[in-house]
Amino acid sequence: MKEPQCSEEFIAQQKAILSENPECANSSYNLGVALMERGKLDEAIEAFDEAIANSGRMFEAWVNLGYIYFKKGELEKVVGANQKAIEIEPRFARGYANLGFAYLQMTRTDEAIDALNKAIEFNPEIAQAWSNLVNAYLQKEDSDKAVETGLKMVDLAPDFALGQNNLAFAYYSNEEYKKAIEHLDKAVSLGFEPHPEFLKKLEPYRQK
Repeated sequence: MKEPQCSEEFIAQQKAILSENPECANSSYNLGVALMERGKLDEAIEAFDEAIANSGRMFEAWVNLGYIYFKKGELEKVVGANQKAIEIEPRFARGYANLGFAYLQMTRTDEAIDALNKAIEFNPEIAQAWSNLVNAYLQKEDSDKAVETGLKMVDLAPDFALGQNNLAFAYYSNEEYKKAIEHLDKAVSLGFEPHPEFLKKLEPYRQK
């Protein structure tokens, strides 16, 4: 579904359509996107709820609701919204990726791993899903699996700076300090600013 340009004029246009046809799900969805982009999150929630109420296939509206709930810090609602999205569209990789990220934030690690693997199964090119999967394995204290996943990620997206950083931390957790330094330096060369504590931890190994 095409996301419209965000403007007061566009918002007014969608509201005019809805005043004539209140059950137009597409206009409610488009209005929700425009309001969301302007930071009017509560109004956007109302618009997406209307879109969902008037169409049984509005999985993208559920994903956008998940994004809004994440911005509000309501992780249980993020999970609920993305579960609704994948119920409607079972092969929707982004829904699984979002679900996995939410589970990761909630330290529901095994659920995060399952959801992120599902996202990658349906779309192996979502670099952020790979990156979050590395973090999930680190959260599970499985550094071997974190390294294995991180290597696949940087093979897919070598210029993904956050991914290089996460692989560096996986190597550090696996006590492979030379490789950790190599990938951290790659992340920095790509514009990433690593955590000062991580830099400090690796500094002694640079001198060997």
